[in-house]
Amino acid sequence: MVVDPGVPPDDAQLLRESRLVLMKMRQGWVPESRRAASSARYRMAAGFGTVAFLGLVLGVGGLGRGLGILMLLLMLIPVMVVLFVRTDLDEEDEEEYERQIYEQLRWYEGRYVLIDDLDEASRRLLARAQRAIATVTGSRVNAEGMLDDVRNAVMLPAQEWEIARLLGKLSVLRTQHRETVSQGLTPEVAAVAEPLARALDSSEAAVLARVEALERYAANVTEAERAYIAHEQIQELRGRMHQYEELVAETGADGFAVPELERLARDADRLKQALRRSVSSAHEAFRYLDP
Repeated sequence: MVVDPGVPPDDAQLLRESRLVLMKMRQGWVPESRRAASSARYRMAAGFGTVAFLGLVLGVGGLGRGLGILMLLLMLIPVMVVLFVRTDLDEEDEEEYERQIYEQLRWYEGRYVLIDDLDEASRRLLARAQRAIATVTGSRVNAEGMLDDVRNAVMLPAQEWEIARLLGKLSVLRTQHRETVSQGLTPEVAAVAEPLARALDSSEAAVLARVEALERYAANVTEAERAYIAHEQIQELRGRMHQYEELVAETGADGFAVPELERLARDADRLKQALRRSVSSAHEAFRYLDP
């Protein structure tokens, strides 16, 4: 499930964990009201109490035939009451939890998209967008603050939600359109349906452009990540350069090693510049995503 980032975090988490309840709702399930549930439990308790009382009366009436029956009833009644109360409390907790989820799903209707509601093409597009977002947010350059991590934390979830929301609408209309067309159209209706089909294709292309922009941003971040890692590795080697110099001086291998060490220093400088260019390029791609 993709949830509108404007939903409070606790409520959003509850929505994401509510798939089973949502599926029940779509099959027509509606939870009982608190008053109806309490009334049902009261009737069950009253019925049980009546049966227990009758058993007790019958036991007393048959005291002459067997005191053991009465004693057995007296021992079983508290046990059954305890079992009933514990089961009732468990069921009440579960009903209350599902009622809470139901109310949240109703309250936030339109602010979440269930992945199962998307058609196959839309699911693929959303998956591409989510992979690109994960690439950016999971990168070391983002964690180190070399990108605009604050704006990423706001903009990327907003992009994911907007893409999911649009794909949800597109999936519904596209499915309905295909069902209508599959029934066969008269020439007059076909003339109307054709531009509507083009409108669906145009909308999909617009969403695709959003996804491709995210992928370009992720590709730039990947390049920056590669340059960052390489730069760190070169810096580590550079930090040990004096050890290499001591070693080659002691072994008399200066003629071979010195040029290599100089090349290492040049490579470090080039990678530093490449890293700066990669980060700058990522920033440019980021600005393209701004609404």
